[in-house]
Amino acid sequence: MTFSKALLLATTLCISTPSWAAPADEPIKPLPAAVVKDPKLVELGKKLFFDPRLSLSGFISCNSCHNLSMGGSDNLKSSIGHNWQKGPINSPTVLNSSLNVAQFWDGRALTLRDQAGGPIANPGEMASTHELAVATLQSIPGYVGEFKSVFGNDKVTIEEVTKAIAAFEETLVTPNSRFDKWLKGDKKALTPVELAGYELFKDSGCTACHNGSAVGGNTFQKMGVVEAYKTTNLAQGRIAVTKEEADRFNFKVPTLRNVELTYPYFHDGEAATLSEAVETMGRIQLGKTFTADENTKIVAFLKTLTGDQPDFKLPILPPSTDKTTPPKPFN
Repeated sequence: MTFSKALLLATTLCISTPSWAAPADEPIKPLPAAVVKDPKLVELGKKLFFDPRLSLSGFISCNSCHNLSMGGSDNLKSSIGHNWQKGPINSPTVLNSSLNVAQFWDGRALTLRDQAGGPIANPGEMASTHELAVATLQSIPGYVGEFKSVFGNDKVTIEEVTKAIAAFEETLVTPNSRFDKWLKGDKKALTPVELAGYELFKDSGCTACHNGSAVGGNTFQKMGVVEAYKTTNLAQGRIAVTKEEADRFNFKVPTLRNVELTYPYFHDGEAATLSEAVETMGRIQLGKTFTADENTKIVAFLKTLTGDQPDFKLPILPPSTDKTTPPKPFN
């Protein structure tokens, strides 16, 4: 009898969790904790991540769309931008984003530094410019002193801004999920139902895309392999970057770490619940219709991927001065 069949049989008979450690060749790997190499750079990045003065309105910060109290996203189908503009796409979580092959759903930013500068100057998001954002920071002595302490000069640059934000985001790793503990040999970390859900997840082919430490984020895949995905969202995926027709509707595979916190799901936010997301993915990607019981087990497994959330003292931002450009929250 295979390992998978033995585990499912044990679950069906309601016997206790098997007394074995996770095999070393599991497609999902434990998530290591972040290593802080430059605490001062990270602290500066934290302040910038929470500072709404990087936006034209003085109201929108990085944390607005990537709320660290809400799984690193905003739990909206589309984020709200400058002057209440509706965003074109669902906001992906910033948690564990350093493990992504690239940033944004279409991968147009290769690094976190590339990504960090985008929303600042996007007229539909923070609606500022890099020049205005830098001038705002340059007008604040508290920031000038901190940038000098970190970078060794008095002149603030957008390159330094994005480097600091990226350094902070690199610390937003969420290890120690119950599934990680099971992978490391804690046989009591998961229930039989959760283990059965993991076996279904593997046996159904989900790990072909959702694998590695981040359980995704490392490839681009077509959405709607077996059955076309129908949506009113205008995003076309990777083709926007490569201009190759073969990349139409190819999106970066999202990480499933903390997935119970990052609803709604998909690039268009159309799946409101994990159960709905599992049903849709099974149907359009795998050509499989999960029973209600199978769906419940897979969802139970997915919830074991929630790890330690960012936990730190909120930064106190340095005050503006008379030279700081006033915010423009309204037309």
